[in-house]
Amino acid sequence: MTPDRFFSLMVLLASRDAVTTQELASALGVSLRTITRDLNWLRDAGLPVTAQRGRLGGVTMLPGSGPDLTRLTPGERDQLSLTGLDEKQRAELDASVETRRALSKLAAAQPRRVHEELLPLTDVVHVDSRPWRRAPASGPTPASLIGAVRRGHRLRIEYDSPREPCPRDLVVDPYGLFAKAGIWYLVADRARVPRMYRLERITTWQEVDRPRRIRESQTLATVAAALVDQWEHDHAIEVSATIDPTQIERAQRIFGLRLVPDGHDHDHDQDHEESATGRKVTIRFPHLEDVRALLPFGSAITVHGPTEARAHLRDLATDLAQHYAPSPTP
Repeated sequence: MTPDRFFSLMVLLASRDAVTTQELASALGVSLRTITRDLNWLRDAGLPVTAQRGRLGGVTMLPGSGPDLTRLTPGERDQLSLTGLDEKQRAELDASVETRRALSKLAAAQPRRVHEELLPLTDVVHVDSRPWRRAPASGPTPASLIGAVRRGHRLRIEYDSPREPCPRDLVVDPYGLFAKAGIWYLVADRARVPRMYRLERITTWQEVDRPRRIRESQTLATVAAALVDQWEHDHAIEVSATIDPTQIERAQRIFGLRLVPDGHDHDHDQDHEESATGRKVTIRFPHLEDVRALLPFGSAITVHGPTEARAHLRDLATDLAQHYAPSPTP
């Protein structure tokens, strides 16, 4: 359990008489299995957390055993409800100062327990969820957008999509800001269709003096989860390929769930042969144009099909070779 989720869970339990595990999971944006594991962790740690079945039941904590929320300002309570952010992301939201102040208040109010010789977790654990070697992001900062999003207004954005020849002017109905793998996105409906817009590709934006119109029963968490699932599983083309053994880990890191090993049951001889000649895989791409992501692997990836994928890679490689061909001598 992350420190943020621990405090958020404690705040939820301390501020309500009873709450269901489903309500806790929805509030924290995690699965029921994760919430059950977190509650067991709290019980194992000696916290008086109980659960009762039935229509009037739920998860409760004995009064006075949770954090002293009376010491927190409304803004500090609000900041503690954010989960899963590292320190850099909190700073990008202008939330780090209030978060540290809130956590210090709660820590000061907690009674000292056994194992006082142990160093505080915050001294020995540091989380940085940013990807390696990323250039500084351009576009609006999360902090500059958060006020307009919280006011529940529409936004007019100019979005520079890599698939479009020029930036487009769009009016969107925002659900909120979403951080994934160190990248910030604006999650919004456009014409009632959900989309994720990378903040670094928003060239300009302005708040529209009209309330947002989002779909009923949809929240930022549900829309973001559906979009991530769609991105990871929806595809227009499946590429059959063989990857050199030295490049398998790199390919898995780049393509993630879109890379699927072909077959899962091999005997020892098959495994030995596969490790010597390469791993046969299927890579799923949203569009044919996306197969250009295979070019940096060079001959370490051999594409077997479909025919249009091989042809497109051949055209891309030919253009690249011509671009860098030596200039003819006079």
